[in-house]
Amino acid sequence: MMLRLFLLAALLLVHGEVRAETPAEKAGFAPRLTIYNAKGPANSCGPGCDRWIAVEGQVDEGAAARVSRFLRDVKDTRRPIYFHSPGGSVRPSYVIARLLRSRKAVARIGRTIATACVGGTQVDAACLKIKTAGGEVEAELTTRNAMCNSACGYLFFGATTREVAPDAAIAVHNSRLTLVARGPFSAQQIADFKRHSMARADRERAAFVVSMGISRELDDLIKTVKFESLHVLTRAELYRFGIDQRPLLETAWTLEAASRPYVRKLAAAKQGDGASFRTMEWRLFCENKDRARLTFVREADQGAGSIKTMMLMAGSDKSVAFGRYPARVGKYEVWSDVVAPDAMQAMLAASSLQMGEGTLGAEGKTKLATFDIDTLGLGTSWTQLLTSCPANTARPAATSSNLNAAPAIPATSAAPAMPAK
Repeated sequence: MMLRLFLLAALLLVHGEVRAETPAEKAGFAPRLTIYNAKGPANSCGPGCDRWIAVEGQVDEGAAARVSRFLRDVKDTRRPIYFHSPGGSVRPSYVIARLLRSRKAVARIGRTIATACVGGTQVDAACLKIKTAGGEVEAELTTRNAMCNSACGYLFFGATTREVAPDAAIAVHNSRLTLVARGPFSAQQIADFKRHSMARADRERAAFVVSMGISRELDDLIKTVKFESLHVLTRAELYRFGIDQRPLLETAWTLEAASRPYVRKLAAAKQGDGASFRTMEWRLFCENKDRARLTFVREADQGAGSIKTMMLMAGSDKSVAFGRYPARVGKYEVWSDVVAPDAMQAMLAASSLQMGEGTLGAEGKTKLATFDIDTLGLGTSWTQLLTSCPANTARPAATSSNLNAAPAIPATSAAPAMPAK
């Protein structure tokens, strides 16, 4: 009898899809998944990379067929794919994920901003026409506040290389069955159908997660998050679940158009076995044409009582020494120092910079620990910043004006700027 009910309901259903995004999350996104080729400035999608595939909008029932047709014409299987989506239908997400897995795709989370649409919303009719017209779309790329939530995450999991920038977010929650039926069904029959359908959907999701090389812990977490809520995966969870296991991840240096512009870089570094990550941020200010100031912001090590010194080095003889005593802003420590003109030039010429942290031991000797960060985007963003820099005769601004109450580090354990699932 139950089987007959399922078959009859399947014939009479007008709409019966498992979805994973809430109505509020649809705002600001196209109602259908859009995929197109984008082209940006040199190194805009990484060293030597200026072309990428943009995937954005809600995952609709017809998305899998469109993505399949599009990717058949893209011969470069290593061209990175950048996702920005609130989620949508689960079933096509699985299909697309397996397609990406067969291509050994490189997936990242980022917002593609079409140059021709800057005056609009990026999802208005005129802009969508540009993005879907074929050919390459001139664009800029940013990971800040980019999201791949709910069903979008399943697309993302399909890639064999998965990279979540420190200022991007991926969020999860349980799915919901959207059901509209016609027929003489009782409330109990409808409830039974929903229950059996969701049980089957839960089994499919669990099998899918494991098949994508991700820990079953992720599925266990998803089951605990109500559809109406969300959980933004922390950096430690991304690492532990096997989604993104890079020990050090960083953004490019980018210009921030604040009331006082500055150049910004964000990074997250694994601590110990990956149970925690420390977030860090560099802010480069122009005080006048010959005077720069660099601030270094990071989460404080609450358990460390040793005296520390911080420095940034560009080569063996050019460095910015921050000193021993950082300022405290909430749970963050802030180091700041002037960058001499020769040190600034060395930074611009270097392909990578080295951060050094010296810890004074009990025997009076200093132990130095170092790690490298890249300079991708530093030259371009510094040149842009110089256009708003005051003349050499201007009095340097007070150090306190260089800092906000908290660094611009995303709350990866809380909701991002827009609903995340």
